[in-house]
Amino acid sequence: MRKCVFLVSLLLVVAIGCVAAQNASVNYGKNADFSKYKTYKWVNIENAQHLDDLTADQLAGTVESELAKKGLKKSQTDKADLFIGYQVARGKEKQLSQYNVGATYGSAAGATSGTGGATTTVVHTGLLVLDMYDAETKQLIWRGVVANAIDADAKPDKKQKHMDQGVAKLLKDYPPQKK
Repeated sequence: MRKCVFLVSLLLVVAIGCVAAQNASVNYGKNADFSKYKTYKWVNIENAQHLDDLTADQLAGTVESELAKKGLKKSQTDKADLFIGYQVARGKEKQLSQYNVGATYGSAAGATSGTGGATTTVVHTGLLVLDMYDAETKQLIWRGVVANAIDADAKPDKKQKHMDQGVAKLLKDYPPQKK
């Protein structure tokens, strides 16, 4: 009986671990010289699914922290070596209406604008795509995808820890090493 309970418990832990696994994959331009990139600026990827403002701010802070470890600095001007944008995969979503006064507002990772009663789609899913573009050529040079990076149903501290782990895995091997 004890063996059966132990086996069922072990299988349950393995199954939960598989569901919550944060698998990351990256692709990058083989001819890109990543040593020349020192600064970055957030850009909004049009027609992409984004996170709610609070979660987007958390994500931006997490990415910025990891990029700082890699020697990249956020540009305080419009001039930067890299443009960075994110998007999430469509998932369970909810339409929310919000009132605004026509100003641009939002998080560091994406802004929204409009007048009157705007409708924002708040997406809760785990798949995160982070894109890096050469600012001079406007060409995509690096794309990372991580599954289960955003745990929308978690409490704030656990959500942040989960996001930290996913982004760390995503940027683990950035910048790519020349072979």
